[in-house]
Amino acid sequence: MDKLLNTIFNARMTDEDFNRLSNFVFQQSGIKMPPIKKIMLQSRLQRRLRDLKITSFKEYADYVFSDEGQKYEIVHMLDAVSTNKTDFYREPVHFDFLRNQILPEFYKEDKRNAMKIWSAGCSSGEEPYTIAITLNEFKISNPGFDYEILGTDISTKILQQANSAIYKEDRINVVPLDIKKKYFLKSKDRENKTVRVGKQLREKIRYQRLNFMDLTYNINDFFDVIFCRNVLIYFNRETQEEVIHKLCKNLKSGGYLFIGHSESILGMDLPLQQIKPTIYKRL
Repeated sequence: MDKLLNTIFNARMTDEDFNRLSNFVFQQSGIKMPPIKKIMLQSRLQRRLRDLKITSFKEYADYVFSDEGQKYEIVHMLDAVSTNKTDFYREPVHFDFLRNQILPEFYKEDKRNAMKIWSAGCSSGEEPYTIAITLNEFKISNPGFDYEILGTDISTKILQQANSAIYKEDRINVVPLDIKKKYFLKSKDRENKTVRVGKQLREKIRYQRLNFMDLTYNINDFFDVIFCRNVLIYFNRETQEEVIHKLCKNLKSGGYLFIGHSESILGMDLPLQQIKPTIYKRL
């Protein structure tokens, strides 16, 4: 066994292996894999080699393209290669706009219905829980207001983490103290310092797997707000436009779309009006 693990650890990805696998990743997920990411791809897939007891990337690529691999391995592979960088209150100007502009506007016009928000590319849950905190704080002082949140991601592994709502304690350092006390529960294990988001927020969010490259999205709701931030940067421009078009099909007229500050959809043929640099309104 030690010899096998050593062989896997020392496996190196050839340019041919990289081209086969990176092209497949792009076809399946839209994620760009330029040659500069070869070492990263090799590192991330090494665990899959170990789990499958495969000793070379050529053998792994052959397995991915086999009938069995197409059926069982694609989800694991995309789990391994997808990037899941996120934080609580990331790009706080969006939450300020949600709190100060969108919520009062919605409450004035449509408070009889629950506000529906979609966190598309929700990663490990920090974004939807920050949204939930913002909405719940508004709910406390505005009778009759209610909300529902959907979180989607391509990675089943990261969705399990989001659903558990458990984080290292230092992950919430950016959260205001009064919010920490109200919405986070500390673990009794002080050796392994973790917190869990409170049930009142957890029960407002449902999670499901979604691949942005699917021809249509298996989403039946129409949303008042969609967050799709720091996701488009992994796609080429053509794919970016296709993804936003599909998101807009589930965004209500007058609803809002947030994208990341490093992203731009200017010049694209979309049914959106720019409100601020990364905030758009559905026509």
